[in-house]
Amino acid sequence: MPSVPATETAAKEARLLEGLAALGSALVAYSGGVDSTYLLWAAHRALGPRAVGVIGRSDTFARSEMADALAEAGRIGVAVRVVGTAELTDPRFRDNPPDRCYHCKSELFTKLGSLARAEGFEAVLDGTNADDLEDYRPGRRAGEERGILSPLAEAGLGKSEIRALARRAGLTAWDKPAMPCLSSRFPYGMRITAEKLHQVEEAEAWLRGRGFRECRVRHHGSVARLEVPGSDLSRLAEEPARSQVVAALQALGFAYVALDLTGFRSGSLNEVLPSAAAVGERTVTPGTKGEE
Repeated sequence: MPSVPATETAAKEARLLEGLAALGSALVAYSGGVDSTYLLWAAHRALGPRAVGVIGRSDTFARSEMADALAEAGRIGVAVRVVGTAELTDPRFRDNPPDRCYHCKSELFTKLGSLARAEGFEAVLDGTNADDLEDYRPGRRAGEERGILSPLAEAGLGKSEIRALARRAGLTAWDKPAMPCLSSRFPYGMRITAEKLHQVEEAEAWLRGRGFRECRVRHHGSVARLEVPGSDLSRLAEEPARSQVVAALQALGFAYVALDLTGFRSGSLNEVLPSAAAVGERTVTPGTKGEE
């Protein structure tokens, strides 16, 4: 982890805090990941009790992530609300097109906007950072359409800077691996259901419980395709781990368990997208992250 530069990054943080203070009050879309956690910390520092985090709860959000997010907010000392979202009832999300995240974020940001208006909050914020602006993230359009602000991106803070600042702030999420919503584990066009989401959630929890901290279980119907970093491939392929993971995932309903020899990479399911996305969001380079 690089140290926090004494000049540029510190200046960005100062601009961030100044801009947050000027808002007067804000709701922060909060997931427990490092970006939204640092933003929640910064908003709390700038606004005190006039900053409140909001978690969108649905089957796409792993239960362990909910527990971790609430615990971290408690350590920060900031209030958090939990609102239910119903993206699985929307066929535009459930049918899993390439712009799936747009419909998910539309549901979340609509609810957050309504809550902000009802309770007099001046702004709704999300944790988009400066690096995300180069990724395929259709959910960003949903935020832009609803006036959601992205203070981290506006301050020019990228992921490595945010991790360094979060570490300095004493946030336990500073080195947390990215954990996008569970719907990102399904190939585009595969229908997403609560049952399949729970399969993925339990499978990844099993892997993390055995020390595979960074992992993905991609759901290909009867096949679970496992991604772990290259340094972990041999450990997972060797006995007894190989037999154990096969038995565990078959018990969850998968018929076949495959290990992706390419290794972990965020957004691997975007590799099949054409170079120009049919949804017209932006040019998509196969292999970019695209997980939200």
